[in-house]
Amino acid sequence: MIHRYVDPVTVPAQPAAPPPASPARALLPLILPALVIGVGSSLLLIGVSGAAGLLEDVLWKTLPDALGVGPWSVAWILAVLTATGLAVGLVAWKVHGHAGPDPATTGLVDAPLPLGVVPGLLVVTGLALAGGVSLGPENPITAANIALAYWLGRRLAPGSPAQVWVALGAAGTVGALFGTPVAAVLILTESMVSAPRPATPTAPGERAPTLWDQLFAPLIAAGAGGVTSVMLSAPSFHLPLPPFSNPRWPDLIAALVISSAGAALALVAVCAFPYVHRAFHLLPHPVLALTLGGLVLGLLGALGGKLTLFKGLEEIGVLASDPGAYSAGSLLLMTVVKLAAVLVACGSGFRGGRIFPSVFVGVALGLAANALVPAVHPAVGVTCGVLGVLLAVTRQGWVSLFTAAILAPDPGLLPLLCVALLPAWLLVSGRPQMQLDYSGAPLR
Repeated sequence: MIHRYVDPVTVPAQPAAPPPASPARALLPLILPALVIGVGSSLLLIGVSGAAGLLEDVLWKTLPDALGVGPWSVAWILAVLTATGLAVGLVAWKVHGHAGPDPATTGLVDAPLPLGVVPGLLVVTGLALAGGVSLGPENPITAANIALAYWLGRRLAPGSPAQVWVALGAAGTVGALFGTPVAAVLILTESMVSAPRPATPTAPGERAPTLWDQLFAPLIAAGAGGVTSVMLSAPSFHLPLPPFSNPRWPDLIAALVISSAGAALALVAVCAFPYVHRAFHLLPHPVLALTLGGLVLGLLGALGGKLTLFKGLEEIGVLASDPGAYSAGSLLLMTVVKLAAVLVACGSGFRGGRIFPSVFVGVALGLAANALVPAVHPAVGVTCGVLGVLLAVTRQGWVSLFTAAILAPDPGLLPLLCVALLPAWLLVSGRPQMQLDYSGAPLR
């Protein structure tokens, strides 16, 4: 019998078989829970935002009209924001669960909170949104929906992994926030890549599920949340900017400079975050810290004007609709004031997200670049400013790129944004994040 010698170096390698898709019977049971969680996540977001809007009308329209004071006067801004800090502090102190952990230590997608924490967390979120605090609803609403999804999932399938329900709650909320499931898929993809791999291998003959198997149910939840949000509240991030067709070499240079400037500016605030947090927490009681935080936010609001108050989503539309109404100095002032307000709000203990107010910072910075150098196209300035600021604040590349792109969805902008992301990411990569561990040290 003749044995043929096969050189292991020169013989062509056999292509690895792709991992088989999970059986349909493993995915089908998740469809109904994903739909319920997606719709419920959107309804909770809409409900809290709607209640906050009603209270906002009382605080900024009904009361000042009844008292005969200007709603945007220095005195009223100081009074409302200081009172908001006091109210949030009292709820965080007295209500069961203390409105969740220190917000400086939390991210957008975290482990499920105990269900009893959710009511207090939603109350302080509504108060902050109505009172003009420079934070968005994304972090606390996502935390609340994750807690509710986890509670539901443990009752429907007690032996199921917690990660399944965390992903469904997060996806449903992000889909509702943006009105599209794309952002949710991008966030979860980044989370899956950065999550530690399991220490034990799979069972013999068992293959790991494909990426789309893992995203199947979250995509349903995100789609259900997005559709519900679009049908009931119609969220829109598109800004009324001049159309942008074909990029030129000056546009590329502007994109690189503005994205890097936005990242560097936001990185200054990120590096200052642990010091601001430590300063507020030197006070012996959370009510004092939040009341002082409200007072400082009132001073910043009086300095920057009414557009620097609130979460910033409606305000960026006002800025973009008539950018010529503001000088470069005014826009730069609003940029710095809004960034400082985010820093103070997060450091003093207000519950809220940093994405929406960071978008305002980037929009104001991009319009300031256009005011300083008229050759800079407004769409290039705005999208690249948002890209750089979000990269530094969130440290999530896909979400930063997606958020910047949907502000002015012109096809010619996407290649510019992809190139502009590179120097900005080099600036922020490995630097401290705008999130602390429980010892007060910044995460990296």
